[in-house]
Amino acid sequence: MDISVVVPLFNEAESLPELAAWIQRVMNEHGFTYEVLMINDGSTDDSWQVIKQLSADNPCIKGVCFRRNYGKSPALYTGFERVQGDVVITMDADLQDSPDEIPELYRMIKEDGYDLVSGWKQKRYDPLSKTIPTKLFNATARKVSGIKNLHDFNCGLKAYRRDVVKHIEVYGDMHRYIPYLAKNAGFDKIGEKVVHHQARKYGKSKFGLDRFVNGYLDLMTLWFQSKFGVKPMHFFGLLGSLMFFIGLIAVIVVGSVKLYNMHAGNHYILVTDSPYFYLALTCMILGTQLFLTGFLGELIARNSAGRNHYEISAEIK
Repeated sequence: MDISVVVPLFNEAESLPELAAWIQRVMNEHGFTYEVLMINDGSTDDSWQVIKQLSADNPCIKGVCFRRNYGKSPALYTGFERVQGDVVITMDADLQDSPDEIPELYRMIKEDGYDLVSGWKQKRYDPLSKTIPTKLFNATARKVSGIKNLHDFNCGLKAYRRDVVKHIEVYGDMHRYIPYLAKNAGFDKIGEKVVHHQARKYGKSKFGLDRFVNGYLDLMTLWFQSKFGVKPMHFFGLLGSLMFFIGLIAVIVVGSVKLYNMHAGNHYILVTDSPYFYLALTCMILGTQLFLTGFLGELIARNSAGRNHYEISAEIK
């Protein structure tokens, strides 16, 4: 099979027939063998009934229906588990992503050798309240991930080699960082294509401004996991040792001052009178706690199920 199209959706009953017809037209024009997996993320409208009717009319359309709303990442993960096509295309169901982009995305994967190609909505039809935070978010994501050539990490229109989606785990709200997940899994041939962005035709956006706050928190989580997830002692142990060393210096200062005062006959000056005493106490306690946190993290990492799971691109037997 040439192409698998994964469409996560929530309350998009009005747009689904038009989207399905558009995808079918593009596939037939280019002679692709394909499947469309529509993942109904707990919709409260008639989306599932529409998917069932579309599937009855076109056997290439398949569907999964969640019992409740889980989010876009679980929907993508569920779709990725089931895809069979050599190239996997993801797109949103709101008709803002154009299926006419599929042939060129397919070519970039098959002929240009990319592992992943991300769409870039260079010209957007979104309000400033959405576009400005998006630009700031993408600038931060480029800096943290090291993927300098992507302008739009969160674009729903992407293309992947099938191996990529089978070797990454999309969870929580990590769909924003699939290129970063792919890079961490060893798929570093990541490209970008300027794609056409259309104004929403039906309904309204399902995402609020809170996604930008959550996006930054998820980015920090992913950065920490990629840097120190396997060796947490390298992070916590270093901080703990630094704090303990500062506390030790403060203890030496307090002890030296006390000995000097005793030598000078000032026996009534207590070590608790010095601010260095409290600095020493705080730093040594924090240092010990951070060091123990790193040690416990190492124990957890060494006993985790995936502690020795490594992505292998080829094997000779």
